[in-house]
Amino acid sequence: MIDLVAKRYVKALMSQRDIDSLSSIYNELNTISTAYNDEKFLLIISSTDVTISKKIDLLLSFNDSCSETTKNLIKLLGDNKRLNIIPTIVKILKQELAILNNTYTGVVYTNVKLSEADMTNMNSAFAKRFDVNLELSQNICDYNGVKVDIEGLGVEIGFSKERLKSQMIEYILKAV
Repeated sequence: MIDLVAKRYVKALMSQRDIDSLSSIYNELNTISTAYNDEKFLLIISSTDVTISKKIDLLLSFNDSCSETTKNLIKLLGDNKRLNIIPTIVKILKQELAILNNTYTGVVYTNVKLSEADMTNMNSAFAKRFDVNLELSQNICDYNGVKVDIEGLGVEIGFSKERLKSQMIEYILKAV
């Protein structure tokens, strides 16, 4: 539900604006949305004791040089009691900017550190395959294999040792 409401605000923001102004608005809102990671801030925003105008002033104080569009958006969200959807708006706006710029980010999950050459090769191969500008980063975790997740494109490619082993056993059992 929150996504649907946030998409309407993003659609309104995107209408008749160029990529540079959208990027500027995104940066301003992203700065503001970092405050939503703090529990004390969330208590203030969700509190009924604090007036809407004080909440709006608090949000606008996080970024000294907000554009009029950002100020008006935050005031509109405050008037409609929807200040809690700012992080969702930022997330959706980031995805829309990625589509407009044809630039995406991805994460490679492995349990060992890959060399720079391997990361560069994967980056160029996926960028060429999907015809996009791509930036891959590495996340070393307990995943027993390699998994590439490209946010925004909806691509998740994985190779797991456990899955390969189970498929081989299954294949052998079917052959017998």
